[in-house]
Amino acid sequence: MVITVETRKMYRYPFERVVDIHLNKYPTPLEEHVRGIKTVEEKKDNVSGIIYRKRIATCNNVLPSILRKVHVMNVDDIYMEEESWLDVKRRTMNIKSRCLTWTQYGTLQEVSSFRESAANPNWTEFLQSGSVTVTGVGRLNRLFELFAQSFFSKGIKKSVTIMEKILEQRYGCPCS
Repeated sequence: MVITVETRKMYRYPFERVVDIHLNKYPTPLEEHVRGIKTVEEKKDNVSGIIYRKRIATCNNVLPSILRKVHVMNVDDIYMEEESWLDVKRRTMNIKSRCLTWTQYGTLQEVSSFRESAANPNWTEFLQSGSVTVTGVGRLNRLFELFAQSFFSKGIKKSVTIMEKILEQRYGCPCS
């Protein structure tokens, strides 16, 4: 079974500020589970001007102890890969993220985009969809999927809240 989660958010801040915060928000005391992010590749296409980045995040394993009883799930670190394509000319940034840990037991993927709002050029629209599929733990697949769905939904909301808090701390009240 595939679990999907979607969100849409309008940040009342200009595109450059929102993208800057996204790229630099972790690590932060507001999210103790993301311990660090390392850029492993960055390049700019000289023709299009698009900046490509590949980053790896190191996160704490947040599985409850009952699910960690499955031996392969009892690890300390979870690794996430994020690829992004920043097009400054078009004022868009597209992102694909996936979990690098436990790939033989399931998939966790996200597709996100930031773009200048058509309604107000000082605002930035954020769209995100994600999916989780667990296939490799037999009868426990559904239990892992239910946990993943809950965690994924809460994680997306928390990420948006962190963005809003950092934006307001750094830039003050949102643009109208």
